[in-house]
Formats: sequence, C-alpha cells, structure tokens
Amino acid sequence: MPLRNGVAQSDTSARDNTKGFLYALGGTLLVSTNYITAKYALKGFNPETFSLIWTSAAGVYAFIFLAMSGRVKEILIPRSAALGIMTLGLATGAGMILGWSGLSLIDPAFASFLWRFSPVLIILLSVCVLGERLRTVEILAIAVMVLGGALTTLGRWHIVGTGVVLTLSGCVAVAVQMLVVKMNVGKIHPNILVFYRVFLAAIVIGIWTVARGKFAVQISASHLAVTLLGAFLGPCASFLLTFRSYRYWPLSRSTILLTAQPLIVLPMAYLAFGAIPAGLELVGGAIILCGAFFLVWLHHSQTLQ
Repeated sequence: MPLRNGVAQSDTSARDNTKGFLYALGGTLLVSTNYITAKYALKGFNPETFSLIWTSAAGVYAFIFLAMSGRVKEILIPRSAALGIMTLGLATGAGMILGWSGLSLIDPAFASFLWRFSPVLIILLSVCVLGERLRTVEILAIAVMVLGGALTTLGRWHIVGTGVVLTLSGCVAVAVQMLVVKMNVGKIHPNILVFYRVFLAAIVIGIWTVARGKFAVQISASHLAVTLLGAFLGPCASFLLTFRSYRYWPLSRSTILLTAQPLIVLPMAYLAFGAIPAGLELVGGAIILCGAFFLVWLHHSQTLQ
C-alpha cells in the first residue's frame, strides 16, 4: 500500500474524510442558529443596524481567534489574492443586508428552505467559473427546486414576495463568497479568510448604513446580547469550521451537510417561536429540500468519477 510520510494513504484519506465531516457538521449546526438569534434580534432594530453590529462583533471575535492561534502576522495576504478577498468582503456585506432584510419579513424555517437555493447557485458558479459540467439529471433537480419554490409562495406572494426576493438575492451573494473561499483556501489559512470576510463586510455595511441614515441609536439590552451571541456562533465560529472542512472535503460534499439545515432549523424555530411553516409553505419547502439533496448528491457523485 502506498505510503505518505510513513502513513498508508488509505488511512490518511479516512482521517481526512472524518475531519472534513466533523468540521462541516459543526459549521452547519452553528450556522443554523443564525435563523433563531437573528430573527429575535431583528425585532429590536432594523436590518442595517443589525447587520453592522453583527459583522463588527464577528470581526472582533475573528481577530481574537487569530491572536490566540498566533496567526496575526499572516494577516498580510498575497497580492494575487487581494481582488478575491475584496470580492469576498463585498459579497458578504451585500449578502448580510439582503439576507437579514428577507428574514425580517418571513418565518425563519421558511427562510431556511429558501436558502437551499444557495447550493444550486454554488454549483452553477462552479460550472461557469471552474468549468464543471451540468448533466441533464442535475437540471431536472434544479427544476424540482424551482417548483417547490413556486409552491411555497403560491397565493401568498403579496405577503412573502419581498422577503423571498431578498432571501434569494442573499443566496446569490453567499454563492459568490463560497466560490471565492474555495479558490483561496489552499493558499490562505481559513482563520484569515473568516477575519477578512466579516471585517470587510462590516466596512461595506457601515458605509451603506450611514449613507442611508439607517443606524438605530436606541437598542434594548436583550436584543443586543442576542446579536452578540449570534455573531459569535454564526458568522465567526461556524465559518471557522466550515472553511476548515474545505481543506479536507470537496466543496460539494460539505454542501451536502449544509443542505440538511432546515431539518435543524425546524425544531429550533418551533422551540423558540412556537411556529413552523404549514400548508403549501411546508410542502414546497420539503420539495426544495428533496431537490437540493438530489442535486448536491448528483454533483458530488460526478466529482468522484
């Protein structure tokens, strides 16, 4: 059996798969709390102020992680990665504002179903940018998800329409983020990427919030405390784990776990707010989830061939 640094390659591969799974699972569990903490906090102030406090706090947490891991000196990134990192920060800032604005208008569990379109967009970007191919069966899976999305809003567009559009726009921004991260995680440590992601996003959101005169001065202690907690669990700790999983797992495989997020959010949303989607929202959400699982699994299977 071939050896790598004195260790059988099959054993090394097994350990890498285990690490990839555990990092991706931990990241999925932590990022799922976003829908609960953010939904609660958004009842206290507007999405722009929330996004600014959220990302600023996450930036502080990420810098503390850098200091604790002794990687502050690595904060100077290669010039070749500068454009990508700037794109990451801009996409994150836009995604935060769009995503939280959408969440403020719709149910958190319903929002988690809609966010399953993010893996679709990640795969489509992989096709366009990285030269990967889409098979007919994958296009069919996307069509199933679109059908589910149509069902979730059927007859309620006047109520949830704006929230749906904002959420799906946020999905586009997140897909751009993940593509940039995947293209740079081999040469930049995940902790550095997490720091730049939220630090630059805080600058983008700050400029946007001040320019529009949207910063809310009066904030209750409870809403602020939940925001600070959520900022640690979601944009900081979860992405420290998720980005690290990319070093051991393909992007598509990590995305499979993220696709299951609604199954985590549903019980949390029920415990926190006593309500979950019903009727066509639930049926359509289930169809979206099935289509997303099918699509990501097909795409992952193709990468193994």
